Amino acid sequence: MIKVSNYILPVFVCVVILFGIYKKVDVFSTFIDGAKKGFDVFLSILPSLTALFLAVEMLKTSGGINILTFVLSPIAKLLNIPEEVLPLCILSPVSGGGSLSVYETILSEYGPDSYIGRVSSVMMGSTETTFYAIAVYYGAVGVKKIRHTAICSLCADFTSFILAGITVRLFFD
Repeated sequence: MIKVSNYILPVFVCVVILFGIYKKVDVFSTFIDGAKKGFDVFLSILPSLTALFLAVEMLKTSGGINILTFVLSPIAKLLNIPEEVLPLCILSPVSGGGSLSVYETILSEYGPDSYIGRVSSVMMGSTETTFYAIAVYYGAVGVKKIRHTAICSLCADFTSFILAGITVRLFFD
């Protein structure tokens, strides 16, 4: 059986090249210029990403997540958030890879159909890696002052954390 997905990218590249030739555009030079601009963007966001990844690794290896989980557990109980998903709440705004690893651990320990598994699934689907997105997108366009972006984004994440517990309790209990 032929897999169409194996041919999508090569066909798309060929269509772009043929369209460029039809429009009398020097496709190779245009590609090289775009690659240079992409590399410049990469260099401009590299310091932000390096600092972000370093902070996440320091938080994970120093035991900071365990301390934050312990401190936040009374608040989580009040808000109907299982204590087991607090590491996910802590890492989700900071690191997509870190939160995915915590999410996989939660699912393997408690199962995807448990209350904890469902709450963590809703959290993964409704939150954003806030600081990563700010670092990449604002760094790419050279914005230095993020103003209220971080605060508003963290409020949206916090709302998602609270509503994940409530929604799963209402619809799946």
